[in-house]
Amino acid sequence: MNVLLLVAKAPVPGLAKTRLCPPADPTQAARIAAAALLDTLAAVRATASTIPVLAHTGRFADAEYGAELTAALAGWHLIPQRGDTFADRLANAHADTGAAFPGRPVLQIGMDTPQVTPALLTAALRRLAEHDAVFGRALDGGWWALGLRDPASAGVLRDVPMSTDETGRRTLAALREHGVHPAILPVLRDVDDWPTALTVAADLPGTRFADAVASVGGQLVNGHLR
Repeated sequence: MNVLLLVAKAPVPGLAKTRLCPPADPTQAARIAAAALLDTLAAVRATASTIPVLAHTGRFADAEYGAELTAALAGWHLIPQRGDTFADRLANAHADTGAAFPGRPVLQIGMDTPQVTPALLTAALRRLAEHDAVFGRALDGGWWALGLRDPASAGVLRDVPMSTDETGRRTLAALREHGVHPAILPVLRDVDDWPTALTVAADLPGTRFADAVASVGGQLVNGHLR
């Protein structure tokens, strides 16, 4: 079995999705983050033949929809994030997951792509079975997925500046410089700002995420709130 590693933080008001403010207020932004996380948890759970792992930070007891998130995480393997920087926390999450499940490939995603589906994740895992690694860029210059047959290879992330429009390019270059040549996955949008939230929500009618976005300012129609 493969390991699906989700890296996420508790959606606490004032700490989650702050770039959605305005038009969202801090509580609404945290509820959007919680909805994205719940949709992502469901997609991971519905992906067959996988071990679900969450590398987490923050207190879910303080989060929006904390009780629902806690219930959704029943049966998951939970790993506290550790490290001073986001790059360190990512590298450590891969290392800790590899230690917990030695010899198993690890596909890591985040909580900013609620549009992931079991079919998309299954396809990524199939490609990982054929390659040393897989890599999915994000439209904002970052990346949404990193799959490694050897989780130790994630150590290259420590030297990559995160959350910039060069993060994806530099991550891929760092992997290749260390002899890891990933197969490339489809490009997705990371939900980091309000225009992107609207665009992604418009493609996900009926989801928790789309409902949370629409609740900020009315009904979502053709990618715009009215």
